[in-house]
Amino acid sequence: MADTDRRDAGDHPLVVLIGPPAAGKSRVGKRVARALAVPFIDTDTVIAAEHGPIPQIFAERGEPAFRALETEAVRAALAQPAVVALGGGAVMTPAVAEALRGHPVALLTVSAEAATARLDPESRPLVRDGIGAWEALVAQRMPTYTALASATWDTSSRPIDRIAAEIAEWARERTAPAGGA
Repeated sequence: MADTDRRDAGDHPLVVLIGPPAAGKSRVGKRVARALAVPFIDTDTVIAAEHGPIPQIFAERGEPAFRALETEAVRAALAQPAVVALGGGAVMTPAVAEALRGHPVALLTVSAEAATARLDPESRPLVRDGIGAWEALVAQRMPTYTALASATWDTSSRPIDRIAAEIAEWARERTAPAGGA
């Protein structure tokens, strides 16, 4: 890894988690934050706390209004020394994708079979129509996810605690002083 990839944790996230719905970004992110002894910020949770339930925002104001709120939440989160989890579609907004440049971005992936067991269509408006809609969404977004990712972990069947420990170690390595600690 080049020295230019290393950062200190002063005023930006230690790790940004991206990936499709049901990949486990929130579950993994909480554990990574605990392991690194930093706050965890889930931008979807921030949006819901400030503006109401996401399905309601989609229904009443539409996806473009939600994406504008999401962009604001992402920008604020990226200014924090924390572990940050983004909503699955956040990276499709060009301003969000650009804001991620230079940050340590961990992509979490998940198989359709594993996602089926995890998806709650009531809380995820863009996958309301089931696993077929999820698969189409993931196919559309995957090129962006992979272009932005610094590293990738599959959460389909491995223990979440193991994945979180690996990501925490990866984050420690990225924030270590150049030349070793």
